[in-house]
Amino acid sequence: MPWIEAILRGQRVLARAKADGSLEVDGGRVEIRYKPNDGRAYRAAARNVETPAGAKLLADDACGPVATQPAAPRPTEVRPRGVPAHAWIAYTDGACSGNPGPAGAGVVLVSPDGKTHEGWEYLGEATNNVAELTAILRAVEWLPRDVGPVVVHTDSQYAIGVLQKGWKAKANQELVASAKRAVQGHGALLVYVPGHQGVALNERADALAREAVQTRGSRVARI
Repeated sequence: MPWIEAILRGQRVLARAKADGSLEVDGGRVEIRYKPNDGRAYRAAARNVETPAGAKLLADDACGPVATQPAAPRPTEVRPRGVPAHAWIAYTDGACSGNPGPAGAGVVLVSPDGKTHEGWEYLGEATNNVAELTAILRAVEWLPRDVGPVVVHTDSQYAIGVLQKGWKAKANQELVASAKRAVQGHGALLVYVPGHQGVALNERADALAREAVQTRGSRVARI
């Protein structure tokens, strides 16, 4: 099945198409790729996908195969060693299409009994650092005030530096101050996790952040 050059909310993408160049629509949605070979497939509402005049029709192999997604982790797999059994765990990530560009924050919260709660937020035009900081801020804000220890995982060394290591923030000072107050107010510990290395809930937080960018939507994680 071929691909065609398309526009999704002002951004250039590749979309699944029929041989005649019309969009391949399934359930009102179209498979799209932001990049040909990053292994990530998304589905966008067909009404939001436009094919400009003269758009090129490309062969099926113009985009690489979809990367295998990690299996959903069992509760025992999401609690790192050394984390108290009664602690809440958060995985956060930010996504930005361009830097700056349309940005989103993704959050996965894990209760002590292993139940997960997901949320995401579209941030409009922002930088990647703003998205990362906002994801951490929202993770802490969405938790009940009376929860016990909180461990927040992020793949942003910058966020850990300005929030927990005393790095001086040259930009985003108001956001940094707000996030720092929230983190300290909850007594949260920030832990670095390498991005895109198969850590299941980090990958999920990344997917939620990208969902926010793609849909221009937000959803609070309900506890």
